[in-house]
Amino acid sequence: MIICDTPTPPRSAIERTRELPAALDRLNRSQLQLVQSEKMSAWGNLVAGVAHEINNPVSFISGNLQPAEDYIRDLFGLLDLYPKKYPEPDADIEDEIEAIDLDYIRDDLPKLLVSMKVGVDHIGQISTSLRTFSRTDKEYKVSFNLHEGLESTILILKHRLKANENRPEIEVVTHDGNLPEVNCFTGQLNQVFMNILANEIDALDESNEGRSFEEIRVNPNRITILTEAIGERVVVRIRDNGKGMPEAVRQQIFDRGFTTKGVGKGTGLGLAIARQIIADKHGGILEVSSTPGEGTEFMIALALQP
Repeated sequence: MIICDTPTPPRSAIERTRELPAALDRLNRSQLQLVQSEKMSAWGNLVAGVAHEINNPVSFISGNLQPAEDYIRDLFGLLDLYPKKYPEPDADIEDEIEAIDLDYIRDDLPKLLVSMKVGVDHIGQISTSLRTFSRTDKEYKVSFNLHEGLESTILILKHRLKANENRPEIEVVTHDGNLPEVNCFTGQLNQVFMNILANEIDALDESNEGRSFEEIRVNPNRITILTEAIGERVVVRIRDNGKGMPEAVRQQIFDRGFTTKGVGKGTGLGLAIARQIIADKHGGILEVSSTPGEGTEFMIALALQP
């Protein structure tokens, strides 16, 4: 007796058509993941390199400020000794003291050194923030302080928050909760913060169109960041007081390729990638709510457990 395998009947066109949406969704997710991975790799390498190059000269300057202060103190001590030993200097010395305004130099030089120390410290903070932001993700999640990620992202975007000829500075108000560290891919999570904050800055600039500098100053642009632990989750809320968005836009805001920006100003990938990072990579939630005329809020919820 010969037993033959029963041939599998060919799938119908209808069945194949039904599978297309799922296959297309998988393809879109793979494309987003590839774009995000390449973007993070290039961006991380660039930022890490810049941070390294900044750190070297900053360390050199910082290490020499204290010796410079000691030398100046010694020189001032020597100058103080001169009138004691030579109470009647000749005319040339008196003219030079007056020409260089020695009293002003004695008063201002220490202040100048203090300002240099403040500047070096600030550059050091920027370098630290760049290194924090550009942390290379491992193949597994690591513990991370979300506040460090938010602070580093805000500092990197500081140039976009500053006042310009069109508007005053955008205020950033933080309400930091007592958060435990979260197991996550730090570089990817920082990218989410970057995408959201950059979009909110864009939204505020757009809401300023048609408003005068004085009108904006009276009702200033503001981004509010609130963090809190709720049960087994940590929640980050990033809110702006822009003009908000209509419901039709809100429903598409995370769609791949969707953007309300003009040609050349947006790819429509930033928020789509952000949601994929939060949902697929971290099992979390990224949602947006908006009230026209009042502003928009992005909410990120991440589980405390890995």
